[in-house]
Amino acid sequence: MFFKNFGKAALLVAVVAACGKNRVEVTQNGLKYQIHEQNEGGRKGKVGDIMTMHLTLLNSKDSVLRDTHKEGAPFQMLLQVPPFKGSYEEGLTMLTKGDSATFYVSADSLFTRAMQPLPPGVQKGTDIGIAVKVVDIQSQEEYQKAQASAFEKQKGIDAKTIADYIAKQNLGDKAQKTDSGVYYVVTQPGSGPTPSRGDIVQVHYTGKLLNGKVFDSSRTNPQAQGKPAQFPIGVGQVIPGWEEGVMKMHKGEKATLIIPSTLAYGPQGNQSIPPNSVLLFDIELIDIQKNPTAN
Repeated sequence: MFFKNFGKAALLVAVVAACGKNRVEVTQNGLKYQIHEQNEGGRKGKVGDIMTMHLTLLNSKDSVLRDTHKEGAPFQMLLQVPPFKGSYEEGLTMLTKGDSATFYVSADSLFTRAMQPLPPGVQKGTDIGIAVKVVDIQSQEEYQKAQASAFEKQKGIDAKTIADYIAKQNLGDKAQKTDSGVYYVVTQPGSGPTPSRGDIVQVHYTGKLLNGKVFDSSRTNPQAQGKPAQFPIGVGQVIPGWEEGVMKMHKGEKATLIIPSTLAYGPQGNQSIPPNSVLLFDIELIDIQKNPTAN
């Protein structure tokens, strides 16, 4: 009899605890939230820390607007003082490594602060659900040390990946290497000058993964409308591997750049590029305009 009653009591306590853990609560500043998992006694995030987490953005109808689980890499951010009342930054400081929660934030406040229009499917006056799962919390010093260690490790992995690719493609002496590890293969020589830092370059390009899958091209990208890309070189407007590779090219030249992930999109990747991907870019350097601010 005792054990039967104890079992019922234990079940009741478990149900009540579960309901309490997942109920919607509100902070003094108006942030609505639900805690799903919480580790007692863990180190909580504070302003100035780097938080790594997976997040899922949901509109008021629970339709997914973004899910970093599907992007292949978690989201990282510097924890800052909450920019407005009801901001989810307040809620992040409640969490420790391994915790999960959902925050409900005013869509108007969130996107107005970011100076962005409301995305499709999000109505004015509604809340955005931000479901998070904390992967790690680090001080800036801890984060920088971890990043430096991971960077050096990935450089070695990329170097082997590129060496294997060059051997498989029989590129041999055709592949020239820059100081930082970018390889370029000239496919059509050019007789014009090379660009200098700050010059405006016009290029046609096609970006591919090592398996040949095209993820972007100036010739087919609807935004480019078939026109060459134009940008100042050497001032940080494109990935570092592009900066170094394009500055080696002559006007009129066509070349393939083989860019290590550490000089491309790194461990984050993007929606069409997996994390830590070595990239291929077929580039045609069409024109060079000298730096308009040069004396």
